[in-house]
Amino acid sequence: MIVQLSPNTQHLVGITPVFARHETFHPRFGWLKKGFDAICQNPASFLAEDAHIKLGVGKNMAKSIRYWCGAFKLVNDLYATDFGNQLLGENGFDPYMEDPASLWLLHWNLLKNLSEQPCMATAWYYTFFLFRQNEFTQESLLNGLKDYCDRHFSGRIAESSLKKDVTCLLRMYVKQGAGMSLNEDNLDCPFAELGLIVGDSRHLGFRIGQKPNLPPEIIVAVCLDYASRGKQQTISVSRLLYDVGSPGLAFKLTESALCDAIEQVAKVEKAISFTDSSGLLQMSFTKDPTKLSQMLLNRYYRNSNA
Repeated sequence: MIVQLSPNTQHLVGITPVFARHETFHPRFGWLKKGFDAICQNPASFLAEDAHIKLGVGKNMAKSIRYWCGAFKLVNDLYATDFGNQLLGENGFDPYMEDPASLWLLHWNLLKNLSEQPCMATAWYYTFFLFRQNEFTQESLLNGLKDYCDRHFSGRIAESSLKKDVTCLLRMYVKQGAGMSLNEDNLDCPFAELGLIVGDSRHLGFRIGQKPNLPPEIIVAVCLDYASRGKQQTISVSRLLYDVGSPGLAFKLTESALCDAIEQVAKVEKAISFTDSSGLLQMSFTKDPTKLSQMLLNRYYRNSNA
């Protein structure tokens, strides 16, 4: 379901409001690679009547795979993106997604919102960037999303679509509890390994702070990606932590977790520095932030695959 922005939504420029396009399925193990490879082999593969047969899944699952490949910005329409090739291509960083760092990069790309790369998962964007309750219930998250949509998007959005998104999001990030029957509907999603949301069906919460499987190079590479939207060579830690669309909110980091990552990387990469001037914490860089971000990713994956 796609709706239009209302006139007073300048802070949402770049978002294409999209709801319930996942066919109720969260991204499962192997789906993104399977969908990406299908597009690389034949750009029209998802348009074929027998696409689901070739993928070895049901029709709705094939639609879901196509949606998720686009939402994670691995493909753009029917073609692989630079990010998709860089991560999952034949000579990519991590074609079979064996490194948790790749899940963090995908999570960031899912949420990232630029005019040329709009976020196609509106409920996810709201949950991580605009929903400010650290402890919540499924109902309170749904109510917050409904209020957000009523205020910012014109046209009627079916409540059932919002419910599907909230349910899918929680299945995606929350590990399923012990004692649940093991079937296709409640299999853990790989993104549950990130540990971003914890809890059960009644009580949920963001896990804020250090993430054991989130390398400092990935944090700083994403910070540089975020900083590249401006023309400055310095960005405050406060902006990196709290701005809508920031790495701090996407990864649910504390100030100490973010500063530790920047300090660790700055010890190795001389083009990056971390300063504390009269209590103002800042990250500075002397090279183009986009190129510097790519350099850090190249270095990280080269070392991790060595």
